[in-house]
Amino acid sequence: MTRIGAKDELFGAQTLRTMGSTAYGGADIGECLATLARVQGTDLDSWHREWTLTATRVQQLAEAEEAAGHVESARLAYWRASSYFRTAGTMLLGAPLDRRAVEANLRQTDAFRRGAALLPFPPRQVEIPYGDGTLPGYFFRAEGDLRERPTVIVVGGYDSTAEELFFFNGAAALSRGYDVLTFDGPGQGAALLQRGMVMRPDWEAVITPVVDFALDQPGVDPDRIALIGLSLGGYLAPRAASGEPRLAACIADGGEYDLFDAVLQRMPAPVARGFAEGRSSSTAIVRATLGRLEKRPTAGWSLRRGQLVHGAADSVTYIDMLRDYTMKGRAQRISCPTLICHAEGDPLGAQAPQLYDALTTRKELITFSIAEGAGDHCEAGARTLFHARALGWLDSILRPAAVLSGSGY
Repeated sequence: MTRIGAKDELFGAQTLRTMGSTAYGGADIGECLATLARVQGTDLDSWHREWTLTATRVQQLAEAEEAAGHVESARLAYWRASSYFRTAGTMLLGAPLDRRAVEANLRQTDAFRRGAALLPFPPRQVEIPYGDGTLPGYFFRAEGDLRERPTVIVVGGYDSTAEELFFFNGAAALSRGYDVLTFDGPGQGAALLQRGMVMRPDWEAVITPVVDFALDQPGVDPDRIALIGLSLGGYLAPRAASGEPRLAACIADGGEYDLFDAVLQRMPAPVARGFAEGRSSSTAIVRATLGRLEKRPTAGWSLRRGQLVHGAADSVTYIDMLRDYTMKGRAQRISCPTLICHAEGDPLGAQAPQLYDALTTRKELITFSIAEGAGDHCEAGARTLFHARALGWLDSILRPAAVLSGSGY
């Protein structure tokens, strides 16, 4: 991990994640570092308190700037506040659900929307029909007209939100002339925290109604709809593409092949084999180990978060649920051109080459290196570099004439 002065690795990674949105208006580096410096050890309450204080101060700045008629300053301050509220709540995600995480999600959403309303072309807040309910999201247009343009659908991961997805991928795509649809799927953002929707493995069942919705929007080119998945979205997006033939391209940022196998690889081999086969002795060892681990503030965070996101009763049940999160036998069903991204120093994306090898469609693998500052999970500290390469690849798929002629957009 890129070292930014954090004593705790997870706190450092989460701060770098927030800092990574600086180029797109979602953070200021100094504000992030100053906030991190005030956090005490691995104290989750301290983390929440300090990030909330920063978010509240920046939102007050936004309100003052808006009242003074300083639209651009207000928009950027609202957006930074949104990122900081999200960051404050992220480390509290876990089962049982902490009410402060819900409040943080509400406040990050409100701040983001207040900032987005100040854009030259504000997004439309949407509700995407899904099952018996809807999924909340935003539809951004690159221009104020209804001309037909390619559309990028952005998919997040375990603890991302539709609002954060704008900073991670939406803004970069929008600035390149793509219309953008971001949303919270089951197990994500407001869909989880406000509506109680938990994660599901068959993401094709989620993306199909999202594509249906996109195709109902004026100006969406039905032949140029792309999907970008981030973090866990590096599994969700390819899984969706394996069952949704209307996609013209798919990008997996941190490609993941089999989540259950990824967990087994972190266990001693005899225990892993026994657990995979359902042996009671191995399961007892795993249960005892996870039980100790999940009580640790930061080291146990991903286990607590996983239980919440998947609606699992305990950590063993959560890990067992991951058996269904696999691209084995499904990667070959993807028919659209697919880009797999691999950050060199990211253990969570270590399976990217496996996913790439399993694909039979037109494909490309891009490795982002530690030496160029892009080796962290989802290239958190080098998003502009990521977008130059990944969206350059997407341009070559969806706009081949413009790329070949050098005519731009």
